[in-house]
Amino acid sequence: MANFSAADVKKLRDMTGAGMMACKKALNEADGDFDQAVEALRIKGAKDVGKRAERTAAQGTVVLKQESDSKATLVELNCETDFVAKNDQFITLANEVADFVSAQSSVDLDTVMAAEIESGKSLQAYIEGKSAVIGEKLQLSNIAKFEGAYIATYLHKSDPDLPPTMGVLVELDKADEQIGKDLAQQIAAMAPQYVSKDDVPDEVVERERGIAEQTTREEGKPEQAIPKIVEGRLNGYFKEVTLLGQPSVKENKKTVQNVVDEAGVNVKRFARFKVGQA
Repeated sequence: MANFSAADVKKLRDMTGAGMMACKKALNEADGDFDQAVEALRIKGAKDVGKRAERTAAQGTVVLKQESDSKATLVELNCETDFVAKNDQFITLANEVADFVSAQSSVDLDTVMAAEIESGKSLQAYIEGKSAVIGEKLQLSNIAKFEGAYIATYLHKSDPDLPPTMGVLVELDKADEQIGKDLAQQIAAMAPQYVSKDDVPDEVVERERGIAEQTTREEGKPEQAIPKIVEGRLNGYFKEVTLLGQPSVKENKKTVQNVVDEAGVNVKRFARFKVGQA
């Protein structure tokens, strides 16, 4: 039996993010040698990549890289457990990935994953290599890169012991720090899907109109009243899913549209990532 302590197991677990029993086995087989134990975990992890592919990576972190008030990058990197999510190695990887994404010209996830992060190694392969050491499925799920007149940002921690699990970028047509902050927090709290109703795809509008009409008919409403009721319900849908249609969280007697109009700014676009949400 190799000579190592529980503290050694914890150190290896903290270093790699691998499970406790896997760390004990690796240290035992390596006769207590840390470098050999890490290598053993890497080899085993590489063999298990295929097995991990079907597992769910619903934990993780959102990382923000803001180069200036007019340029920012947001990435979501996922893992399987909150233990790994707060592991230093995982957090370092998430920041490396965010730096790499920020430096790319493309905003297409597949293109970025195929880009070379180090000699002969794509970002996909690089993440898989880290997955082999940590022993969990790691997945880059979302990326966003905004560059414009003014980019407001927001990061949120759902648990003080974990890294941020939600992030927001919102682009305005001119600088307004307070409005930008308020909008970013509005987006984080209320999860709109679109900036305005003009941005809602036609097929989505038609689907919602069809649902509203079917619901109204099943309620037995008079035929002549159905069109007006349907439009009312459709407008209610727009108020829920569009940022500008929502009541302002900060000033609930106003819509977000009222707030930005009074401030004289226009919202160009936004991105909202929350760990574990599609």
